[in-house]
Amino acid sequence: MVGQTAALLRPLLDALSRHVLSGERLHADDTTVPVLAPGLGRTKTGRIWAYVRDDRPFGGTAPVGVFYRYTPDRKGEHPRAHLAGFTGILQADGYAGFAQLYTGNRILEAACLAHARRKFFDLFEATKSPLAKTALEKIAALYRIEIEIRGQPPDDRLRVRRERSAPLFADLKAWLETTLSRVSGRSDMVKAIRYAWSRWQALTTVLRDGRACIDNSAAERAMRPVTLGRRNWTFAGSDRGGERAAVFYSLIETAKMHGLDPRRI
Repeated sequence: MVGQTAALLRPLLDALSRHVLSGERLHADDTTVPVLAPGLGRTKTGRIWAYVRDDRPFGGTAPVGVFYRYTPDRKGEHPRAHLAGFTGILQADGYAGFAQLYTGNRILEAACLAHARRKFFDLFEATKSPLAKTALEKIAALYRIEIEIRGQPPDDRLRVRRERSAPLFADLKAWLETTLSRVSGRSDMVKAIRYAWSRWQALTTVLRDGRACIDNSAAERAMRPVTLGRRNWTFAGSDRGGERAAVFYSLIETAKMHGLDPRRI
């Protein structure tokens, strides 16, 4: 019955994915899914990928939406296949499988400052490091500007960022460089700095394109139902079960993004 329902819903998912992929900017993320390995009496690790369209931060009026895809592994060929028809900005983490998408001019990479911030936050929570606190304060200043310009047109966002955010990014970069030369090469602080440093070009895409977001929180929010759901359903019964789950997640979570109760539709 579930399989038949998923098959009937497939045209809706295809229409949803076409709409999402027609956007100027996407958020992407993935997470693990335990999947029963036939005949082995244990689970293997599959992946659920989420692709979110939300134009509201740069004043867009297109409907929001998210579609999910299941794959049996995390090979880079999967996001390349999922995004074969997409042209625009891709907000994502530093997963190497996305790298080939950024060759050429079809897809522009935009990184997630929240990922960089989290490394400093975890360090501060564990050690109360003054250096980590300084990093958090510098990043917070950038977020305060983003709150002010949320929902404004791309050109206005870009103008404000170039006037106010660019100096803050420059200051943060100089601080990262100076601090890197002062701390132990094996410390967690160095790891946090090097992560931000390695993603710097993509982190500053916001200074070159007003449509870009400062982080990938939209995709992380879309992943939350999957990560919470794992506690209830424990594992998918098969790869096909994972694919069916992706269909239902796509329609249910898109409905919720529009303020609808999927149980009443």
